Amino acid sequence: MTDAGLIPPNESERLKAVRRYDILDTPPDGAFDRIAALAARIFEVPVATVTIVDEDRIWFKATHGVEVTEIGRDPGLCASAILVDGPMAIEDATLDPTAFNNPLVRGEFGLRFYAAAPIVTSDGFQLGTVNVIDRRPRSVSQAELATLADLAAIVVDELELRLSAIREVRLERRRREEVQKSKGQVEEVARTLQQTLLPPRMPQVPGMELSAFYHAAPLQEVGGDFYDVFPLGGRRWAISIGDVSGKGVNAAALTSLARYALRGAAIQTSDPSLVMAALNETIAADQSGHDVPRYCTAVFCVIELTETGSAQVRLANGGHPPAVVCRADGSIERLTDSGPMLGWLPESRYPTSETLLGPGDGLLFYTDGITDARRYGQRFGEGRLAAALADRPHNNAKSLVRWVRNLMNEFDPPGYDDVAVISISVEPRTVTERQLTAVWSAGD
Repeated sequence: MTDAGLIPPNESERLKAVRRYDILDTPPDGAFDRIAALAARIFEVPVATVTIVDEDRIWFKATHGVEVTEIGRDPGLCASAILVDGPMAIEDATLDPTAFNNPLVRGEFGLRFYAAAPIVTSDGFQLGTVNVIDRRPRSVSQAELATLADLAAIVVDELELRLSAIREVRLERRRREEVQKSKGQVEEVARTLQQTLLPPRMPQVPGMELSAFYHAAPLQEVGGDFYDVFPLGGRRWAISIGDVSGKGVNAAALTSLARYALRGAAIQTSDPSLVMAALNETIAADQSGHDVPRYCTAVFCVIELTETGSAQVRLANGGHPPAVVCRADGSIERLTDSGPMLGWLPESRYPTSETLLGPGDGLLFYTDGITDARRYGQRFGEGRLAAALADRPHNNAKSLVRWVRNLMNEFDPPGYDDVAVISISVEPRTVTERQLTAVWSAGD
């Protein structure tokens, strides 16, 4: 039984909040593991954890430097930490009356230093803590405690993103069950799902031109091609394109999860290789409960417009068709570096490719529905696409997409697959700093 002194006055509502996030007893998650590792590195301690305080136990969502799944709640340092507002620290646990009887302090583990920041939801419930632990006494500054609180806030952000993704997947599963009950609902549900795979409108990117094309598969066989464009802050923009395995509602649900995971990862880092690794871990962790393996190919790209009007490009590829750089001089370059498909192998790595787009250069992304198109039994293929792009009449994004679309009209896209194309190009003339500032200010 838990000591009544360690039970918050709103314990019943707090436990409901814990259950709401559906996080207890879930498998390891790369995002939370990285937070624990980051906490240990920042504080230069051997042990860091992310914990959730359950009714009668403290469950560890992530650990660094220690292997433990759960411990009893009483007596518990984490249970005490959720009773205070803000971060707290015990510099020497052997001298602290609330801690010296703790098994971790009195036992062979030898805990001496402990600091924690509560994981507080937007509606004020303290779910657990982010903790840093050392086997020797040490002091901690207010600035360091503030950093620990920031890490706890990131945990909340991850929980919210995960909850949104879970709700999205559950929604799609409910839709699938409804479709199975009534075959007549297939077209309506599939159309709704397809509309969620793409952004409602293409944003305006200052100093650049953006264009996209999407050819939907038959509604009864809704596929999983997707693309997305969103700002990262400053002059940086993210572009993603992908293709998930399978067809129908399951594919659409995985697509929603992939898009949400990419956006969620990009909140934490703009490093394309880390974003792709996070997406890989998300899909790999979501394999349970499915009859067949689920996987995805994708490219995640970060584009930053420079003061000279050029654009710095960094991207990572997970088994997807290579992006094509279309230079203003008519040449083309294929960015072929790639990691494995997403969802197959946990802890896979994804190399980052870099290039610079000068004024008048363009960048083209596409899904394999383009290269799999056929005419008289002949596959369109990578070679025919490269040759066609080398013969393009114009280089801006709209012209590139229109050129590829016209080529597709000469072939028959596979009836079972959808097609996505997205392109971005740099304005052909240098944009001055004053012009850029004016455009960006107008968009704020």
